[in-house]
Amino acid sequence: MGLKLTDLPEFNENEENEDGIEIIATEVLKHPEALTEHTAARRIALQVLYEMDSAPHQVGDVLTSRFQEAPVNRKTERYVRQVVLGVLENREKLDVLIQRYADEFPLPQIAIIDRNILRIGVYEFAAEANIPVNVIISEAIELANLFGADGSTRFINGVLGALATDGREQMQQIITPPDNNGEE
Repeated sequence: MGLKLTDLPEFNENEENEDGIEIIATEVLKHPEALTEHTAARRIALQVLYEMDSAPHQVGDVLTSRFQEAPVNRKTERYVRQVVLGVLENREKLDVLIQRYADEFPLPQIAIIDRNILRIGVYEFAAEANIPVNVIISEAIELANLFGADGSTRFINGVLGALATDGREQMQQIITPPDNNGEE
């Protein structure tokens, strides 16, 4: 049986902006709704970290932009800020830990999305003792399913699984949560 038109992704229409510049049609991806506030926060945090890793933008500007595009409740916003600021403040330490467990792949060669999913996962291992390890790994795999490439889920699962096996306590001694509890 062939492909139906309804099986194809949505695209926006080619348009011109107010300056007469053509806006090219882009694929519109729809993801399932996040079931928890932390899941929603991780998705937004990943988008912020991806942008921060891809362009020289200021964290405050990127956070403001994300919250304007998709408003969230205060609790979700606070967790986004906590994760983003925690990852950014501990990025070098997180990268050392990730590199130790993904030693076959130099960090710059790891896809930006995968690198930031790993950073979020390792940060949560260390800074969020109240979240079970299996939940952190499961959430990271879900992010990889939504945003990563075909091999991302196996890669993320392997690295975070190896890190989890070696102990959360060791990571907690290395990583420090943001001083301002996620508030700017």
